[in-house]
Amino acid sequence: MMEEQVRLLEGLWGDVRELSLGNRIQRLDSTPTPLQFLRDYVSPNKPCIISNAISHWPALSLWPNLSYLSSSLSDSTVSLHLTPDGRADSLVPLETPKKGETCFASAHVEHVPFPCALDLVLNSERNNVVGYLQQQNDCFREEYSVLASGCDAHIPWATEALGGCLPEAVNLWIGNHSSETSFHKDHYENLYAVVSGEKQFLLLPPTDEHRMYIQEYPAAQYSYSSGSGEFRLELEKPQRYVPWCSVNPYLPPETKENEMSKFPLYFNGPKPFHCTGKAGEILYLPSMWFHHVRQSPDDNGCTIAINYWYDMQFDIKYAYFNFLQSIHHGPPLMNYDATKFTLSDELYIDANELEAEEANQEDTKDERALIF
Repeated sequence: MMEEQVRLLEGLWGDVRELSLGNRIQRLDSTPTPLQFLRDYVSPNKPCIISNAISHWPALSLWPNLSYLSSSLSDSTVSLHLTPDGRADSLVPLETPKKGETCFASAHVEHVPFPCALDLVLNSERNNVVGYLQQQNDCFREEYSVLASGCDAHIPWATEALGGCLPEAVNLWIGNHSSETSFHKDHYENLYAVVSGEKQFLLLPPTDEHRMYIQEYPAAQYSYSSGSGEFRLELEKPQRYVPWCSVNPYLPPETKENEMSKFPLYFNGPKPFHCTGKAGEILYLPSMWFHHVRQSPDDNGCTIAINYWYDMQFDIKYAYFNFLQSIHHGPPLMNYDATKFTLSDELYIDANELEAEEANQEDTKDERALIF
C-alpha cells in the first residue's frame, strides 16, 4: 500500500511540474522582445535558451583564438582557481583532522599573469592540478576589461525587461573538461552566454528545494604548493559553516546505491531538466533555480563563457520561495505518513486530531442552535 502511495505522489509531482514548466527547456531561434521575455520567462520564473543571441559579438571569432587572448591580456593579472580535480565550491571528505567528515571546499586562488594562467588551464593533466579562470566578483569588468569591445556591456532586451538596471556583475569563465560546478542556486537573474565549447546544465526549480538536502557543512580551503605539486585541505579558522546541496547527480558505481538511498527525494523524483548551451547561445537561468554545470571544451581545449548577473526582484516569488525553504519536510518520502505533516519546527499538525477538532466544533454549533 505504501509503495502505491509513493508512486502516486511521484506521478502527481511530475504532472504538476510538467503543467507549470513543461518537460524540457524551451529554445528560441532569435532574441525575444523585452515584453515577451518578461511575460513568458521572467515572471513565471522559467528558463530558456536563446540561439543567435550573440552572433554579432566579435568575441565569437576572436576569443577562441588563444594567441589573441594571450596577446591582449599579456599585461593582465587574473584570478586562477586551483583544485586537484576541478571541483571547487563542492563537498569533499576531509583527510585530517576528522578523516571522512564532509566539508565545503573552496579552491586555492592565485593571482598570476594571464598567459601563465591559461597555460595551466590547458595543461592541467600534466601538472596534476586543475586550473579554472573565474572569479565571481565582476571579474570581467575588473580583470578582463581590455576584452570589453568583444561583447555587449549588457543584454539590452534583458536589461529592459528586468527594470532598466544594468547588471550587478559580469563574470568571465575559462575552463577545461575537468571544470565542474556542484548543485547550488544564486539570488540573481542570470544570462549565461557561451563563447566557445559547450556547457551542460542540470536544472531544478526553486520548488524542488526539499530534494537538494541542504545542510550546514564546515568550510575548508585548499592550499597548493607549486614546489611539491601537492594540495592540502584544511578547515577554516575561526570555523564557519556553509549551507550547501548534499546531492551529487553523477555518482561513481562504488557509491551509487548508498547515495541513492541517502537522498531518495532527489533520485526517486522527477529528473532534472538537462540542457546544453552551445557557442553563440544564451541560457536564461532564473533566480533561485538550482543548477549543476559541466563543460565540453572546443578544439583548443577550453570552454569560454561570460555571464551577466542582474539583481532579482524581492517580490512575492521571493517570499513564496523563502516560505518553501522554511518548511521542515520531516522524514524521507519512503516513510511518508499521509495523516501527518510538518509546516515548521514550531507548528505540527496531526490530521486525525484536526478532524476530531472539527467534529467538536460541529457539535458545539448544534448545541448553540438548540439553545437559541
